[in-house]
Amino acid sequence: MNIRRLSSLLSAFVLVSCATPPDPETKPMGENVLSKESIKAAKFAPVDFVAHVKPVLERKCVMCHNHKALPGHMSLENRTQAMRSGALGAYIVPGHPENSLLVANVHSAHQNVSVMPAVGERLTKDEYAILTKWVKEGANWPAGAAGTLEIVR
Repeated sequence: MNIRRLSSLLSAFVLVSCATPPDPETKPMGENVLSKESIKAAKFAPVDFVAHVKPVLERKCVMCHNHKALPGHMSLENRTQAMRSGALGAYIVPGHPENSLLVANVHSAHQNVSVMPAVGERLTKDEYAILTKWVKEGANWPAGAAGTLEIVR
């Protein structure tokens, strides 16, 4: 095969792969942000926002879900923004993970919405379970610095 033909085939592949958004189901499952000890603690005690939820949201969600990246859409920068409702419903409904878009959008088996995060590693089963449990327990989100997420890039 000559170089010119190889080059044109490579160019065609790049154009097709860039033009077609990746299927969310094929994105790699991420690694746990939390330690094994922290995951175990969250299973047997109430979920703590600062210890269990904040690290996951900072590493896997807030880089896109902030007021600068997606103006007018779901922002997870703080409690006030995260508890809002959007055109599709409430982002977080304390006590009701089944009605919370945050929970629905990160669950890889959910058929009606695109799986988040749109870019990067998906949440692990452990992280999904912790977010779901946290919302079910009332989605306690502290005010001030403890409840403000840092945008990690």
